[in-house]
Amino acid sequence: MENTTLKLRGMSCASCASSIEDAINSVPGVDECIVNFGAEQATVKYDPKRTDLEAIQEAVDAAGYSAYPLQEQNLMTGEDDVEKRHRLRESRDLMRKVAVGGIISTVLVIGSLPMMTGLHLPFIPVWLHNPWVQLILTTPVQFWCGYSFYINGWKALKRHAATMDTLIALGTSAAYFYSLFPTLFPSFFINQGLTPDVYYETAAVVITLILLGRLFENRAKGQTSEAIRKLIGLQAKTARLIRNGREVDVPIEEVQIGDVILVRPGEKIPVDGEVIEGASTIDEGMVTGESVPVKKQPGDEVIGATINKTGSFKFRATRVGSDTVLAQIVQLVQQAQGSKAPIQRLADQVTGWFVPAVIAIALLTFIIWYNIMGNVTLALITTVGVLIIACPCALGLATPTSVMVGTGKGAENGILIKGAESLELAHQIQTIVLDKTGTITQGKPTVTDFVTVDGTLNGNEVKLIQLAASVERNSEHPLAEAVVRYAQSQEVPLADVKNFEAIAGSGVQGIVSNRLVQIGTQRWMEELSIDTQALQQDKERLEYLGKTAVWLAVAGEIKGVMGIADAIKPTSTQAVKALQKLGLEVVMLTGDNRRTAESIAREVGIKRVMAEVRPDQKAATVQKLQSEGKIVAMVGDGINDAPALAQADVGIAIGTGTDVAIAASDITLISGDLQGIVTAIQLSRATIRNIRQNLFFAFIYNVAGIPIAAGILFPIFGWLLNPIIAGAAMAFSSVSVVSNALRLRNFQPKTLG
Repeated sequence: MENTTLKLRGMSCASCASSIEDAINSVPGVDECIVNFGAEQATVKYDPKRTDLEAIQEAVDAAGYSAYPLQEQNLMTGEDDVEKRHRLRESRDLMRKVAVGGIISTVLVIGSLPMMTGLHLPFIPVWLHNPWVQLILTTPVQFWCGYSFYINGWKALKRHAATMDTLIALGTSAAYFYSLFPTLFPSFFINQGLTPDVYYETAAVVITLILLGRLFENRAKGQTSEAIRKLIGLQAKTARLIRNGREVDVPIEEVQIGDVILVRPGEKIPVDGEVIEGASTIDEGMVTGESVPVKKQPGDEVIGATINKTGSFKFRATRVGSDTVLAQIVQLVQQAQGSKAPIQRLADQVTGWFVPAVIAIALLTFIIWYNIMGNVTLALITTVGVLIIACPCALGLATPTSVMVGTGKGAENGILIKGAESLELAHQIQTIVLDKTGTITQGKPTVTDFVTVDGTLNGNEVKLIQLAASVERNSEHPLAEAVVRYAQSQEVPLADVKNFEAIAGSGVQGIVSNRLVQIGTQRWMEELSIDTQALQQDKERLEYLGKTAVWLAVAGEIKGVMGIADAIKPTSTQAVKALQKLGLEVVMLTGDNRRTAESIAREVGIKRVMAEVRPDQKAATVQKLQSEGKIVAMVGDGINDAPALAQADVGIAIGTGTDVAIAASDITLISGDLQGIVTAIQLSRATIRNIRQNLFFAFIYNVAGIPIAAGILFPIFGWLLNPIIAGAAMAFSSVSVVSNALRLRNFQPKTLG
């Protein structure tokens, strides 16, 4: 299966989105299609052996719309932004039509004041009352300004569907053509004892107001993608390469992997790489959300688009183009903005039958009022009002606009949310499981104690350090790295190892100088029937101090025990308290022994600890918590955390961890700071609250608006909703929903620790 994202054009309401979804899903070979009305995108998963992009685009064209694949260069440089040019063209076209419609509508309303008020107004020219003048003025508004309503309505009719454009075309046409009849045949009305009233101003004003609403909506929807534009704008435009001993400035697109780049104070780092010469502090806040500049020296990684603060340095480019961290962030944010939240399903179900139901209500309204009152004018006004005020646009925009702003805001705070479903589910989390090493702690443990059975006589300790570090050099475990670093700090040379083997969750072993060396947990030593009694008190003392005790056995006999400590991250304690204040149960999960785990848990304020859990048991442990009926989030950073991250309802990966863990997660914290979890949950809750507000406004608007337009208040108060007011209300509903979603741009995480 392949995934692609298409940009869509021609949609006017959520019913259009449903039509496109149906059209694409009907293409043989398409596995799934999700259309986001707010983002105007379609995310398509398809089998390339059975279909291709051309067939999918043809299906969209056949449905009356158009689609084109998003261009990678738009994500990388912002250049050749087809969509931006299209949006500007569309805005200019709408502005022209709104200007023309506004001028003509104003003249028509002035001319209609005597009829609407029943008063003689001498300051209004008599010729403005003339139906023929009003017909001439209205016609360009009806058929030029309102051209798109007819075209899109006709396209929908050809595929046996109905959209918002259908309602607008029917409503304004009813007012226009009804007015045309008394204009052409006034004597017919007079002979019937009726006044040959016309409602040209209604058709013109309604079209103008709806176009004005679309203009505002178009601009507001453009602002929902502001986060992506900000991210793209972070990218440096040029890079200073060192070539043949000379400094050469080249466009960023020409930088290749392996190029050596010079960065001076105050400059942006152009691409990702590794420092090879010099040192500096770098402000990574725009990418990671970190507020404190990070010190960098040879061997450290640097991220493109971050800002060099103090010193000059050279680095070697390791990732360029679409492989850089910034480009991947942009792509992830765009994918998330194109996804669909589960809460939107209700709105989708409603919009599926909404327009046909409104047409039926409008016809029923006309029949009832005409039969009850015998007044065709009353029947016409109520019918047009129903057609105009009904607006599924607000329902279609309620969820996607909030998701777009929410995921963009997350990226600004160093939080990558992979999809709308993850964003929605995060607000329901009840239990959050934190892996210890690399999540609560720094992930860079160090050997603090080394106690041996035979002491330090005759270089015994140095020999044991050599044996242990030689074996551990072959392991990727953080504790193994600590042992190797300890040996290096003691300037102990390492020896060759044969038959190296890593036993998951237990330890490692290998043969050094014809002797079997085994390093690992007490449980493993007991399984090997190795007696640890000689150093048991030392081991208990180390664990009481919160250190991990690692046993060293040579030729089947205990020779020493190492105390390894991993410093707790400065913000971990504050983050745990903040999570608890949010009402979450915080659980620590670790393969470490219980005494060490509980010591660290006490320090950060965690009450529930699951210790001595092997890597292959972590997913089962998460599943056990889920069986208690809880919505569980798992936070981890290592390869062995990936199954648990995938098992959890919401997997949260520390961005400083492995690619496998990040790929298995739903949310990634780029900076590795646990405060990001608090921010992610607060953002999720704020976004869902915003979506619910939008849906409430949209539903209440239609629930209240349609009956009022149908004349439900007329028998009580003798008052009818003017179709002009209905048009204004319809335009306002969509704009208000988008504007409410844009309030999320002001989101600021609260400090709870």
